Amino acid sequence: MHETMLKKVAIIGAGVSGLASLKCCLEEGLDPICFERSDDIGGLWNFTEHTEEGKASIYHSVFTNSCKEMMCYPDFPFPDDYPNYMHNTKLQEYIKMFAKHFDLLKYIKFKTMVIKVTKSPDFSLTGQWDVITENDGKEESSVFDAVMVCSGHHVYPNFPAEQFPGIKKFKGSYFHSREYKGPEKFKGKKVLVVGLGNSGSDIAVELSHTASQVYLSSRSGSWVMSRVWDDGYPWDMLYVTRFETFVRNSLPTSISDWLYVKKMNQKFKHENYGLMPLNGTLRKEPVFNDDLPSRIVCGMVVVKPNVKEFTETSVIFQDGTKQENIDYVIFATGYSYSYPFMEDDSIIKCRDNEVTLYKGILPPQLEKPTMAVIGLVQSLGAIIPTSELQARWAIKVFKGSFKLPPVSSMMDDIDEKMGKKLKWFGNSSTLQTDYIVYMDELASAIGVKPNILKLLLTDPRLALEVYFGPCSPYQFRLTGPGSWSGARNAILTQWDRTLKVTRTRIVHGSKTGFPLLNVLTILFFPLLLIAVFLMFN
Repeated sequence: MHETMLKKVAIIGAGVSGLASLKCCLEEGLDPICFERSDDIGGLWNFTEHTEEGKASIYHSVFTNSCKEMMCYPDFPFPDDYPNYMHNTKLQEYIKMFAKHFDLLKYIKFKTMVIKVTKSPDFSLTGQWDVITENDGKEESSVFDAVMVCSGHHVYPNFPAEQFPGIKKFKGSYFHSREYKGPEKFKGKKVLVVGLGNSGSDIAVELSHTASQVYLSSRSGSWVMSRVWDDGYPWDMLYVTRFETFVRNSLPTSISDWLYVKKMNQKFKHENYGLMPLNGTLRKEPVFNDDLPSRIVCGMVVVKPNVKEFTETSVIFQDGTKQENIDYVIFATGYSYSYPFMEDDSIIKCRDNEVTLYKGILPPQLEKPTMAVIGLVQSLGAIIPTSELQARWAIKVFKGSFKLPPVSSMMDDIDEKMGKKLKWFGNSSTLQTDYIVYMDELASAIGVKPNILKLLLTDPRLALEVYFGPCSPYQFRLTGPGSWSGARNAILTQWDRTLKVTRTRIVHGSKTGFPLLNVLTILFFPLLLIAVFLMFN
């Protein structure tokens, strides 16, 4: 395809997605400027003691749910001595190391808020955007050839007060989990946490060591997974593999559902803890919490159904039970995504006020494809490698490196994906997607998907690790445009780095590396189930 002369790119936000976009623009010879409203990089992971308007907020005790080998930038592994799952401060250190290593800071304008993005008058011909920013009270307008929106989706709290009758007359304190920073002020208090997501579970567990009693209210339940998976390995290094994905997507639905529910109940029976999802076969994002079951079994966290109504001092649940003398209510009810700088919000939300993006990135009805939304997806994969590959795909689109299908075909693709989301996740408008399927779809379009058959002939050891081992980010810098010379070694040594930080007491004669028995189990158990299924059908 003939590449366009696009050069100047505006990037909104200097979080992990914005930094990925910035680096990818530079790799492609573009001229990016990144606008960041705060005084530092990191976005969500840039912890502050107080919440700030328009900025994502986390609490002191946040740890990552993806391990370091699965969540790094594909050509920049974490240091060997970093733990597999990190406290937010360690991840922020890594983000700063990444920005320094690739010399990104000089392209970022800090304390600069994007207040308006509009199409230029000649957009239908040029695809250019007028971007108005504000710094220290002064507005500035610039024209850009393309815009990459990297502002995240953990900024604007979803607080549906109308769904909780009586909350206005409740005499205790109530607030959204975005305001929560730590457990200190809750000592000896009775606390209700509304929402069984990652934040709600984390907060409930942390408060259970300080508060006199914690109640955790859930509308629909959730699977709860541990970061520590089979034989003590990180969950995602065993679960997020190409082979596992192939098996899950190839098996008959009944067998796939049965296997999924069985696996989720492996550690403990969720029904016995009040956590069982209403529809256990849906692949909704699970909760990652290593301590919640033990806090429930010790009586420090009591799981309750959805809230029916509040009184001045108590809460009544849907099952008719009532808890008196509640001091605090924390609403961990998630976030909504909003783009206040977009004068025409329908560019991104072009149908039924829902985000409607081709490949989860591109507004499909633009006359010129010069805007991309990066990082607005959720999956069992980490956001850093996902947003990095999204940025590489988007920049190729900007440059005209490959031709997009007609608008009608893009809308058909969106509808097809929505249908699959309804089947797998129970909600057609969810941001969730199947990680490896999605990554391979983007990688194929830009020529960076690993060719397993070719690898099997030329580098069989690497081929086996790529297919049966973790689908780590390095795979998407292994070949094709933007390949990294260190990718092969990073893949072949990923288990060494994983074990190095936990094998701090060496037992002589013990084996290292990923056990072959696990590979054989992964390989043959599903095949056995298929054989059994075929025998009885």
